[in-house]
Amino acid sequence: MKRSITLIITLLAAASSAFAQVRVSTPNVEMVLKAEKGGDLQIRYFGGRLSDADVENIGAAGASHHSAYRAYGLSGASEASLGVTHADGNMSTSLKVESVDRTEEASAEVVRIRMKDTVYPFYVTVCYRAYKDVDMIETWTEIENQGKKPVTLTRFDSGSLPIRVGDVWMSHLHGTWAAEGRLVQEPLERGMMVIKNKDGSRNSHTDHSEVMFSLDGKPQENVGRVIGAALCYSGNYELRIDTRDTDYHEFYAGINPDNSAYILEPKEIFRTPELALTYSDEGLSGASRNFHRWGRKYKLAHGDRVRKILLNSWEGVYFNINEPGMDQMMADIASMGGELFVMDDGWFGVKYPRLTDNCALGDWVVDRNKLPNGIGWLVEQAHKHGIRFGIWIEPEMTNTTSELFEKHPDWVIKAPERDLVTGRGGTQLVLDLANPEVQDFLFSVVDDLMTENPEIDYIKWDANMPISNHGSQYLSKDRQSHLYIEYHRGFAKVCDRIRAKYPDLTIQACASGGGRANWGVLPWFDEFWVSDNTDALQRVYMQWGTSYFFPAIAMASHISATPNHTVFRTTSLKYRIDVAMSGRLGMEIQPKNMTDEEKALCRNAIAEYKDIRHVVQFGDIYRLVSPYDGHNMASLMYVEPDKSEAVFYWWKTETFYDDHLPRVKMAGLDPSKRYTVHELNRIDNVPLPYEGKSFSGSFLMENGLEIPVKHIVDYHKQDDWSSRVLYLTTE
Repeated sequence: MKRSITLIITLLAAASSAFAQVRVSTPNVEMVLKAEKGGDLQIRYFGGRLSDADVENIGAAGASHHSAYRAYGLSGASEASLGVTHADGNMSTSLKVESVDRTEEASAEVVRIRMKDTVYPFYVTVCYRAYKDVDMIETWTEIENQGKKPVTLTRFDSGSLPIRVGDVWMSHLHGTWAAEGRLVQEPLERGMMVIKNKDGSRNSHTDHSEVMFSLDGKPQENVGRVIGAALCYSGNYELRIDTRDTDYHEFYAGINPDNSAYILEPKEIFRTPELALTYSDEGLSGASRNFHRWGRKYKLAHGDRVRKILLNSWEGVYFNINEPGMDQMMADIASMGGELFVMDDGWFGVKYPRLTDNCALGDWVVDRNKLPNGIGWLVEQAHKHGIRFGIWIEPEMTNTTSELFEKHPDWVIKAPERDLVTGRGGTQLVLDLANPEVQDFLFSVVDDLMTENPEIDYIKWDANMPISNHGSQYLSKDRQSHLYIEYHRGFAKVCDRIRAKYPDLTIQACASGGGRANWGVLPWFDEFWVSDNTDALQRVYMQWGTSYFFPAIAMASHISATPNHTVFRTTSLKYRIDVAMSGRLGMEIQPKNMTDEEKALCRNAIAEYKDIRHVVQFGDIYRLVSPYDGHNMASLMYVEPDKSEAVFYWWKTETFYDDHLPRVKMAGLDPSKRYTVHELNRIDNVPLPYEGKSFSGSFLMENGLEIPVKHIVDYHKQDDWSSRVLYLTTE
């Protein structure tokens, strides 16, 4: 009998220790967790892939003992990932590991660690998805109320991560309208760093929900250990980095809980958005390459499909839409080798024609005074010109001056007992996507357009207003705090329906420019509009920062007219082309206003972009010299994964007499291969001295090529703008 009891105890101990240490691994990244049954879930390690022996001895090395998902109430002064007010008013929660489950997906392994409160029938499952072919681990939680009464969630992070104190720097993005994606780099000090968004409808104009942590001092692009994190959510978010009296920075990320207390009904499960985590020992660019590969393959709509070169009508004509003008622009872009024309704002409205930005949103009926033959005729004309047709909509919004608002004033977001708060044009309002009728309406906007005109190839989906007042006319009085969350649940439902019926449609996420550059949006969208500011110089800075987390294939970058319509700067056409060619190339400039020489330059650029776009859109990024480092220039390159081709970009950002710019060393090439150099978009009277010459990858990475600071052109064509694009091919 005594031996039987001993055996049972031994078996129980073995069962418990069977999931005491949990490894979550990608090809080169690993997270090690302690998940002992009845104990706390802890993160022991996050970084490069470990050997079995190192994992076994990780505790002896001084591993972290930080909670992987700390609940509020019993943890002293520590920050918490979860806050709950139970049905009896108890604000404390104590979660203990109950089970560990592993399941296989086609391209990933999912680990689910289920925890239960020690008193209440309240569960939290912390989930991890580790990809088998890209270095990304996604984590999220599923919060479950198995009680008989509702509980209230006051915080609901997606995940957290301890980062060992040292010379740690954080890189993140900040900005505003027309200046999005500006890079900020700063050391982590004691105290609390908070990055948040409270826009309501868009979430990346001012700050981004993505960060990188450089663990070896001031960030470097191609060397050093880096942790990257991106919250994949389309709504309000909050990132916190708490550094107190311990040896660790504590990083938390999740939905912003401000004014968003969530009442969790019995049997209901609240699923948080994914937090994507990566690690690289190849610097910031290495972490970016991980994000880009993962994003193109698993997040971005049609991430494996080459993007078309387009002309958008907005900067050319603004609201002045008419049939001759649209037909002319289609003919022009077709003659230049373009593949798509997009008609922007101003094509709709009957009772209230859309002549300015203060009316007609929601009235998605063609203005026959502008377009007598309707959208179908424009699609036919595009087909005759040998290109595809796209169109602009802003389905989440309406105006007080609109037939939609007159019929459905209860569909807009409005605070109870308060006057309307309007936006753009003094009349714009946001529709309440918590309301299923509004969701149906949004779907119908796209569905009606596509049903009537199935040949439409591209939709530019805009969103030009934040949620400026708190109130849902659909949600009950005791659920008003659900507004922000339910808005984005409704947005997701609409997008799911659209993608289910129109899986091949190309859709751009435009939101007053770069307001929706976020991995929570991009599974439904093919690309985003980086900024309404198309000034080439400022785009160098904005696209540089944006490239930290998003690949070139997702960044719409257009050649615009000068003086630029936002900053009124005049840059050379060559410079504007070279900047636009580093993303998804397009045009805003009105071709009929261009000279024959300018048209020829653009026609040549489009042809040459077609030669390199597979490298730009699917290649690996290597940022070389940052425009933020004060060297008066910037440089980056894209390299084919097999190292057979590369595209090198160089832009001068300042001009001073007697200025000596650094010689740029390339990166990412095969040292043993020889690369032949060909300059694209050449305007010089004579070719570069290394045009057509071949150099080894090792020489280009150790020495680089001398880039002339000026173009050799006729005297009357000289200006202070200089840029180069070099195409490298192997034999």
